[in-house]
Amino acid sequence: MSFLTELKRRNVLRMAGLYLVGAWLITQVASTVLPMFGAPDWLPRSIVILLLIGFVPTLIFSWIYELTPEGIRRDADVTPEQSIAPQTARRMDRMIMAVLICALVYFGIDKFVLAPQREAQRNASPSASAAQEKAGSPDAAQRNPGPAGSAAVAATLPEKSIAVLPFENLSDDKANAYFAEGMQDEILTRLAGIADLKVISRTSTKRYESRPDNLKIVGAELGAARILEGSVQKSGDSVRVNVQLIDARSDTHLWAQTFDRKLENVFAVESEVAQQIADVLKAQLSPRETQALAQAPTRNAEAYDHFLRAEFEWHRAFETADAADYAAADDEYRKAIALDADFALAFARRAYNLLSRHWAVQRLGPAELAQVKGWIDRALALAPDLPDAHAALGYYNYWGLRHYSEATAEFERTVQLAPNNTDALAGIGYVDRRLGRWAEALASLQRVIAISPRDNLNIDEYGTTLVILRRYAEGDALFVRSREISTDNANGQDLLMRGRLFGFGDVAGVRKILDPLPPWRIEYNSILAGDLYFLVNPRAYPDLFERRFDAALQQWASAPHDTDEQRLTGRVARVAIQVIAGRQTSMQSECTALEPLLHAQLQQKPDSLSLLQQASWVQVCQGRNAEAIAAARRATEVLPLASDQYFGVYQAEGLAEICAHAGAPDEAIKLLGQLLSIPAGQSVSVERLRRDPLWDPLRKDPRFDALIARYASGREGAR
Repeated sequence: MSFLTELKRRNVLRMAGLYLVGAWLITQVASTVLPMFGAPDWLPRSIVILLLIGFVPTLIFSWIYELTPEGIRRDADVTPEQSIAPQTARRMDRMIMAVLICALVYFGIDKFVLAPQREAQRNASPSASAAQEKAGSPDAAQRNPGPAGSAAVAATLPEKSIAVLPFENLSDDKANAYFAEGMQDEILTRLAGIADLKVISRTSTKRYESRPDNLKIVGAELGAARILEGSVQKSGDSVRVNVQLIDARSDTHLWAQTFDRKLENVFAVESEVAQQIADVLKAQLSPRETQALAQAPTRNAEAYDHFLRAEFEWHRAFETADAADYAAADDEYRKAIALDADFALAFARRAYNLLSRHWAVQRLGPAELAQVKGWIDRALALAPDLPDAHAALGYYNYWGLRHYSEATAEFERTVQLAPNNTDALAGIGYVDRRLGRWAEALASLQRVIAISPRDNLNIDEYGTTLVILRRYAEGDALFVRSREISTDNANGQDLLMRGRLFGFGDVAGVRKILDPLPPWRIEYNSILAGDLYFLVNPRAYPDLFERRFDAALQQWASAPHDTDEQRLTGRVARVAIQVIAGRQTSMQSECTALEPLLHAQLQQKPDSLSLLQQASWVQVCQGRNAEAIAAARRATEVLPLASDQYFGVYQAEGLAEICAHAGAPDEAIKLLGQLLSIPAGQSVSVERLRRDPLWDPLRKDPRFDALIARYASGREGAR
């Protein structure tokens, strides 16, 4: 007897058919019914897994055992006279037919009854979500709902909202992670250009796994109804891209596809994916948006590969604020441009990379800024409507020249071309802040957080704006939330420390935040300058604030001293600490040695805010008060408060510090009164004036006490 014949005789094939049809029906009913009763998301998945696990054992059981009038017995022990296999076969056929009929009935009910109800519920949700977004509160439940509230939040998610999660790198070579990340970024960028969609930014989605367990929670946290998951496998000159679009509210698949391409044809994948997602979400596209979706940034596969490597390095540089990482990104952009001189996107992104380094790490000289402007001009000549080029031009005007009106115009043009571009939206808010348009700045940053609710950078910026307005408790809550999103966020750690120190005088709370200790970031703090807080460094300032001067000095013993800037800053910081402690006499030889070093550097960089600040403290140490005040006043001329109401505060407050220690109390008190009367809470507060030893030279002046008393009644209450 053949094996196939034996399978039929023992009804193994019928058992397989009955099991598969029944399992499918059970799975479909479970996925529909269980969510109605609030069942956890893992339960339907567990049912599917159990059914899969049970399939093979069921077939083995059917092979080994047979149903007889005496019950279930081993097939080897059943004689032909005892066997009722033919009757069992007929019963199983009838059971299969019955299950198939049930499946058809279920299919009809789901398609013609349940599906219209689900669609009606979905169509009703955008209005509620729109009202929530219009309110603009970054503290709304949608921003951080947690498991308990995720189901309620899901009902209000905008229908046409999507988050693109990090793509999984399935390549054998794990160094190809840059390629998977680049594919995700380019698809997200194309979707971000569609005005009819709400597209969550990369800075929010990057914190999630490629395939998270609970999409309902992820969707609720990100404020997105749809989730795009994907994987990329690169081998030689071949690429396989798998993508699937999922409704995060019900965890149901909407669309999935696999793309197999050669590297030279991979560009089309990003356009195809974005176009098909737009179709599934029924997004209305303008002719310009349709054209933008279809365009490839380059047709040179090797140039594109270098571009993706450059983007990978840039993202790392943005996180580390390391000049070496910025240089690595610039090198890859340069290689991409060398291979394709018409690669507009590479020109724009290369410019943005160096502008970012200029602002956060290492200043560019005039010739370098001119070169950056040339790259932007080249990008706009090649692609006049390229959002990245307009964003780069906006930041060139903002970061490079401080031409705020021109920057705002370019940011607004970027948003017209790419409504979900958070860089441009944030840029508008940042410029509003510089110009003292505080309500507008808050509104712009709220728009950013709506698109990027898990972006700790802009949550920090929103909190900073509240602190500037001396709304310390609200700012503190935002900084705490930012730290919950990213515990390794050094900037958020600094902001939380400074807010608690100056807003509440809460040194004990600051000590908790100092575990673990923040990185030194000497170059970053030197760029801020003006306020002594940045010179002494956030890591050491709590000790100074508590008058533990030797402890503050000891902190600097562990500071890095790898570069000339780090060594010079460390030496001047020690001088300033000793001056505050009243020990400047012991530092005279050190200050004498520092004087010619600072003088030589100021000859080369006369407008350097950090050098002007350092020179003023060294001159105070030497008793050269007039020169110290002149240096500090020069900093206020380089960055006047009238033209920059954010960073200008640091220079004005820095001048007040020097005046207080250089025998000019009248001017110091006048400046402090001015700063207390305007939004300047990031640097000047009642608690800081009361407790910081920096202001000890003014404590015997009744005008100083009167100033504190005047503004104390209006200060922010306890947390």
